[in-house]
Amino acid sequence: MFRKLLFFSILILSFFGAFAQFQERGRTFDLVNLERHQVRFDLLSPGFSYELGLFRNQSISTGLGLATATYEEGYAFGLTMNNRYRYYHNFQRRIDMDKNVSRNSGNYIAAAQAIFFSQLRVSTNIEGPKDFNLGFYGMVYGIQRTYKNGFNFNAELGAGFYKGDGVPDGYGPLIHFTFGWVATKRKSREPVFD
Repeated sequence: MFRKLLFFSILILSFFGAFAQFQERGRTFDLVNLERHQVRFDLLSPGFSYELGLFRNQSISTGLGLATATYEEGYAFGLTMNNRYRYYHNFQRRIDMDKNVSRNSGNYIAAAQAIFFSQLRVSTNIEGPKDFNLGFYGMVYGIQRTYKNGFNFNAELGAGFYKGDGVPDGYGPLIHFTFGWVATKRKSREPVFD
């Protein structure tokens, strides 16, 4: 009888321990502060971007819009595809200060890639063939804020390596600024009881 009672007690305690850990982690991929999906339309440089929350404080994003590449060999301006792997580092500090973290409002460090397409280039002063593509690979530090009405701004500053397709390679900065509107609904911040 004592063994059955001990076994039953251990089983109940382990169930409550597992349930408490499940509730603390969050529902989908441990996304406590990040949105699972976020679509943004950029107004200053016409374009759009999509951000996918992966894990706690980590997301990937891709966007298409106008941008300028500038490095040792010159500049190129035109349609660009921007890809980022972001790590948001200050969510907890913003929560402790009672600041907004919804819709991925926070500061981040990101591995960055940008592809400047030759077919949709507006202007350039880089010497080489007319149909060259240019890629940027580096790191950026960014600040993203989204307000209750859905307006969003994102500013990034970084440096990296520009790899040219038919033009010389080189190192240079990356400055990226967008202002737009988030089209997806934000997740509820109200507690959920099962």
